[in-house]
Amino acid sequence: MRKKTYAMRYVAGQPVEQIFPPGSMLHLGQALPPGAPLTPDAHLKILVWNIFKQQRADWMSVLQGFGKDAHLVLLQEAQTTPELIQFATSNYLAADQVPAFVLPQHPSGVMTLASAHPVYCCPLREREPLLRLAKSALVTAYPLPTGEMLMVVNIHAVNFSLGIDVYSKQLGPIGEQILHHKGPVIMAGDFNAWSRQRIHALYRFAREMALKEVRFTDDHRRKAFGRPLDFVFYRDMNVNKASVLVTRASDHNPLLVEFNAAR
Repeated sequence: MRKKTYAMRYVAGQPVEQIFPPGSMLHLGQALPPGAPLTPDAHLKILVWNIFKQQRADWMSVLQGFGKDAHLVLLQEAQTTPELIQFATSNYLAADQVPAFVLPQHPSGVMTLASAHPVYCCPLREREPLLRLAKSALVTAYPLPTGEMLMVVNIHAVNFSLGIDVYSKQLGPIGEQILHHKGPVIMAGDFNAWSRQRIHALYRFAREMALKEVRFTDDHRRKAFGRPLDFVFYRDMNVNKASVLVTRASDHNPLLVEFNAAR
């Protein structure tokens, strides 16, 4: 029997909350009433990083140095250690994690830290066909000062699979959410797009969703077989700045992107 998919929500001073996938999508009214917006103005800063389960030194100093003033932090391979939870709840209003698989002590998976409470949260999991380990994704939505809803997709794509059937299958439910959403979208994470087939499938998906790719002029993204693994895609926003931070605090380099949420 497949394990149930859920997200764990961490908020300072509140008990940890388990959140199951909503009964319907955001556009069908499955959202909470909007609270304070994600950002007070049109400026929006995000950090995207596969944090390698916090196995290397200095991961905290990178988060403290570059994550604190970000409105969104999208982590992959985030282990819910006390140190990470403390950072998340001290600096953000909400942190949502989808446990992909449970390690001896702390679950690991994608985690989205946000400066506003999400009005929508849809956790997703897909099993690696060869290793039988799961990879996770998380779709959340946040109010913007423009009155629009920003849809945020944090993804860690399946890695070990023959062909692209499972890879495309993981993107399917995400595509359904993006297609029906009227408003800005950010989709980012570790896409494991290390083969020609995978990168073609990813770019085809982005075209179908009307998503643009963030370009990095000084591109130090982690690569496999000559292809970058981490991407940021967006819709209905403008990119002000984009950079890649070179660090040894993980086996991936963090991506920093500043958007203007006003079209």
